[in-house]
Amino acid sequence: MSTPFYVSPQQAMADRAEYARKGIARGRSLVVLQFADGIVFVGENPSRALHKFSEIYDRIGFAAAGKYNEYENLRIGGVRYADLRGYTYDRDDVTARGLANVYAQTLGTIFSSAAEKPYEVELVVAEVGETPEGDQIYRLPHDGSIVDEHGSVAVGGNAEQISSYLDQRHQEGMTLAEALKLAVQALSRDTNGSEREIPAERLEVAVLDRTRPQKRKFRRISGPQLSRLLGGGAEDSASEDDE
Repeated sequence: MSTPFYVSPQQAMADRAEYARKGIARGRSLVVLQFADGIVFVGENPSRALHKFSEIYDRIGFAAAGKYNEYENLRIGGVRYADLRGYTYDRDDVTARGLANVYAQTLGTIFSSAAEKPYEVELVVAEVGETPEGDQIYRLPHDGSIVDEHGSVAVGGNAEQISSYLDQRHQEGMTLAEALKLAVQALSRDTNGSEREIPAERLEVAVLDRTRPQKRKFRRISGPQLSRLLGGGAEDSASEDDE
């Protein structure tokens, strides 16, 4: 009779973490940055239909790197949670911190379950405040931990290198155009240090704009408006593609 193969719990969790990290790293990087009037989401995404960034609620945005079907399920669950909580209590009771806690519980449960593989996703949940001091950005790795980020954050691909680049150059009070250009410069850097050009049509860009008069602060930026911002033109408050 053969002896059952034994793997220590520590080794099993380390293997699951390595599996999830490799899956996330295969995807393209994305960055989330604070600027004077809100929070901007920037990522390389050739698809016009499969979005990396989405609106969750009035002042809350969602970004994800990794396997699309897995983070899309999480996004839908987050929208349902936010809608139900806002309807049951009050719209102001829907917060990024509350949503991050829900995602952390879900990811943590899946990661520690031996019955299914860990999710190959890394999430960012952001909420724009009335002032820059009220902005909140939370990063949620595959294991369900929560990291409170400030200023800028990168996930997916070569996120570590991009985060280091952003930390050295990101400043408070940047305009949208300045923040967008910095994000594109960071995403354009390859792992070997060289730079490549990312055309505007391959970029997905969205913002949580605290200056919008509507309750819903999320809007997408694309087309001529994106080209103007990347080219140094004046910022246009009109939305190219509101959600």
